[in-house]
Amino acid sequence: MRASTLWGAALLATGLSACSNLPSSPNQPARFDLGPLPAVAAAAPASVHPVLALADIQARAQNENSTSVLYRLAYADANAQHAYAYARWSQPPAVLVQQRLRDILSQDRIVLSAERGAQAPRVQGQTPPVLQLALEEFEQVFTGSTASVGALRLRATLIDSRRGGDVLLGQRLFALQQPASAANAAAGAQALAQAVDQAGLQLQQWLTQLPAQAP
Repeated sequence: MRASTLWGAALLATGLSACSNLPSSPNQPARFDLGPLPAVAAAAPASVHPVLALADIQARAQNENSTSVLYRLAYADANAQHAYAYARWSQPPAVLVQQRLRDILSQDRIVLSAERGAQAPRVQGQTPPVLQLALEEFEQVFTGSTASVGALRLRATLIDSRRGGDVLLGQRLFALQQPASAANAAAGAQALAQAVDQAGLQLQQWLTQLPAQAP
């Protein structure tokens, strides 16, 4: 019995050793989003400002369907864009940014959807102004080996189509850089989320300064 027991233990040890030599499963990439919407101290009623239609955001910063977390080594090769191997956005950045900006703008006005290729929404028989957004930059930029910022560049164009043709009501470029707390993808994602929130507040303020275009 003792000999058979020892023989069985040896076989088990050999089997475990063989299993430990099997290749391990690849690491799953971390997934990031923009986090919860920051609390607003005193949100105004949604009817304070004219109704707005928000068009599908155009993503010039990267492929519209890509979820890669991008970074750039500005101190080494500013013209080269890279993607983290083990980090992804939970959705394409354009989708995340559009939803966050919609949430911010909806705090003091009604925001409708002006989907690409669909008929423009109408309010009381009239079409509200359409806000067109282009995401031109959305990446972590390393200014040194341990220093980086979340860089966001967003172009906003407000169009009124009620007078027999498109009328430009205003256009502005929002360029923000938010310092990252560490030189990694998680800190970069957090910095970019903060940059989006700042852009949303600036966009909200800019829209209130334009001439009233209530339908």
